[in-house]
Amino acid sequence: MSLFASSVPGKWITSTIAGDTYYVRKLRAMSEVLTETRVRESLQGIQDPELRRTFGELGMIKQVTVKSPQSVEVQIELPTPAYPQRERLVEAVRQALAGQLPPDGQVDVTFTVKVKGKDSGGALGLRVKNVIAVGSGKGGVGKSTVAASIAFGLHTLGAKVGLMDADVYGPSIPHMLGAKGQPAVVEEMGGSGQPIRRIQPIECRGLKVMSMGFFVPPEEAVVWRGPMLHGAITQFLRDTDWGELDYLIIDMPPGTGDVSLTLSQLLGLAGAVVVCTPQQVALLDAVKALNMFRKVKIPVLGMVENMSGEIFGRGGVAKKAAELGVPFLGEIPIEPGLRIHGDEGRFAEIFSENNPSRPHLLHIAEQTAMQIARELLSEPKLPSLEVL
Repeated sequence: MSLFASSVPGKWITSTIAGDTYYVRKLRAMSEVLTETRVRESLQGIQDPELRRTFGELGMIKQVTVKSPQSVEVQIELPTPAYPQRERLVEAVRQALAGQLPPDGQVDVTFTVKVKGKDSGGALGLRVKNVIAVGSGKGGVGKSTVAASIAFGLHTLGAKVGLMDADVYGPSIPHMLGAKGQPAVVEEMGGSGQPIRRIQPIECRGLKVMSMGFFVPPEEAVVWRGPMLHGAITQFLRDTDWGELDYLIIDMPPGTGDVSLTLSQLLGLAGAVVVCTPQQVALLDAVKALNMFRKVKIPVLGMVENMSGEIFGRGGVAKKAAELGVPFLGEIPIEPGLRIHGDEGRFAEIFSENNPSRPHLLHIAEQTAMQIARELLSEPKLPSLEVL
């Protein structure tokens, strides 16, 4: 056997036996057995590129398995299935373990998901980890398009999602999704032995959907005062059989009216997304919506720019978000196919692989989910509710 030593203690050196080359540690390092503890210690200090904290602080190292001196498997727990660009974590883990394995050693990185959430709907019987409101300061900016996009985007990325259309005066979600029928009512036995009536949401491509549009004809106007509106929203939340969800997206009515106050009193929302088009006249109203959410103690997750392009301009919302100190979640370029799919009730098809809008919509869904995770991990407790 010929042994080619190195002058650097603890490094891997080559050993040739019968013509075959092997990698071995120098004598001082050979007593250092590769263990789960040593691997974990090496990974604790990795900085997560999205959450901006270390693996150790976040508790992201789910499991470590040392298969042999040349092979290690690391399981990372993510706070949402919408975590983007996971390959960055794979590379970071491999770099952190490079000094403990031979050059031809193998590091397998797998992922599990445990969705972080406020779990704030227990008082209403909801089993939903995160409730997200999607609002705007005015109508016509594509709020329902963004709400449906976030819902289908998170569903596409592997989350369990519901979509509630709270715009009772102009429900457009059923038409956009091509969802039809009237929700059935099923009687169940409650914990006290009393029968409870539960509304079954309409299923659309794996998405659970509830809207006033399922109960009234499209041409019929809903003329309600505040108390009736409050009752309908409460019933949609409390009496609908949503099941267990990672995210419930609520498409809000435009403006700064009763629904936001109702939701703030019923739930501790994970946050709100404010939708706007790039031009200044629309941004004026978007700022009002943002301040309204803040006033009722609903965290603002960020702003979305819809219809970006030559017609309305580009970049206005990103600039305004920076001025206001809120995240910019992304832009949706104005694209005829987006309107056509919505008009024809085929919105889910936008998430097919070859659709040009797909990457923009998935990016917004990812950023929305990651912003929730950042806020929950940095500030688990939100201010107490101020009832107006």
